[in-house]
Amino acid sequence: MGEWERGPGAGRRRPARERVLAAAARRFYSDGVTATGIDTITAEAGVAKMSLYNNFSSKADLVRAYLDARHEEWLARYRSRLERAESPRDGVLAVFDTYADGADSVDGDGFRGCGLLNAAAEMPAGDEGRELVRRHKEEVEDLLAGHLAELLPGRPDTARATAEHLAFLLEGAMTRAGLEGDGGRLRRARAMAAGLLDRL
Repeated sequence: MGEWERGPGAGRRRPARERVLAAAARRFYSDGVTATGIDTITAEAGVAKMSLYNNFSSKADLVRAYLDARHEEWLARYRSRLERAESPRDGVLAVFDTYADGADSVDGDGFRGCGLLNAAAEMPAGDEGRELVRRHKEEVEDLLAGHLAELLPGRPDTARATAEHLAFLLEGAMTRAGLEGDGGRLRRARAMAAGLLDRL
């Protein structure tokens, strides 16, 4: 099977790497990393197994690429939200909105919470993938802290403590939303965050 396939649009072709990564993302999110075999991914991607190994050295390499891609997708959604923010307060809430957007983007009843945390839960301690997920979560907290530092000039300790508080609220809401299969908890967490910001 060739390395390219026609994608949607006028004459566009998608490389095998993109198809494999897209198929892996769907299966890893819906079925889990461990339960998803290479044969399932190549069948869904419509590529030969050799095409997968021409682009990824191993399943672990594919998992790392998946984690990186999810991180970049999240950042792109966040930047889009941030373009509409008119204040540091809006910037904080843009982080919550980005998570809710992710929940809303999953078709049907397939929402399972944070794909990064779901994947990390399947990895052993010390796995490089867990480190990637940890860095993503730290970056999200740092984004919150940056907005809060603008909102609370001269109060760096309060800004940092509030960022940690909001990060915990966000992660707890994401976990519950994943268990319940919809973004309702994320919208509730956003309302709680807005109330907390108003009280600062």
